[in-house]
Amino acid sequence: MRAQRPSLAAAGNPVLALLFLWVLSWGHVTAEIDIANMTALQKHVSFFDRNKDGIITPSETIEGIVAIGCDYAFARDFAAPVHAGLGPKTSPKDAPLPHLSIYIKNIYKGMHGSDTGALDAKGRFVPAKFEEIFSKHAKNRPDALTSLEVKEMILANRDPDDPQSWAAPIQEWGLIYGLASDKNGYFHKDSVRGIYDGSVFVKLEEERASSQSTVCRSLSFRSTV
Repeated sequence: MRAQRPSLAAAGNPVLALLFLWVLSWGHVTAEIDIANMTALQKHVSFFDRNKDGIITPSETIEGIVAIGCDYAFARDFAAPVHAGLGPKTSPKDAPLPHLSIYIKNIYKGMHGSDTGALDAKGRFVPAKFEEIFSKHAKNRPDALTSLEVKEMILANRDPDDPQSWAAPIQEWGLIYGLASDKNGYFHKDSVRGIYDGSVFVKLEEERASSQSTVCRSLSFRSTV
């Protein structure tokens, strides 16, 4: 069952809203990307590169979030802080200002702490660390996580010396858990694996296309982590 979409801190921010209106009216150059040798992290974000030119604009992220099952207002509010944080980190020096587009080639520069370690510093998938997610945290079923277990995993991976990195895992895992967990609240291993290479987004887009649902499931554990 679908419930109300969550509220985000970025909602109602007039500065970001104005920047979005500015950026949404732009065209932009392309960026080279080695498709055959993309890292898992590059594959993860490339779902949102809707025209496959190596650059993700705010409007493309909004389109991608809507495609996986959220309404436009939620997608806009979700995309704003993502681009404000990752755009400057991944943009080359000669990229058009204000550097809000995300360059897939440099996405590893935007990696944050307090994560699972299933991606290395270059964004490559680490199978052993992925398996640790389930060996350490999957208590009810060996092949799935409950909301509580996702919450425990996020807390266990927090870096006490880097509190600024705590929010990102909550936002990322919360969104995908809310959309991809089953009706009993289980987040299955294949869906979790699909986060790292972006295949879960493709699956969610296909499901939305067939159901025409446009409201995100409530992220009930978000505010309690």
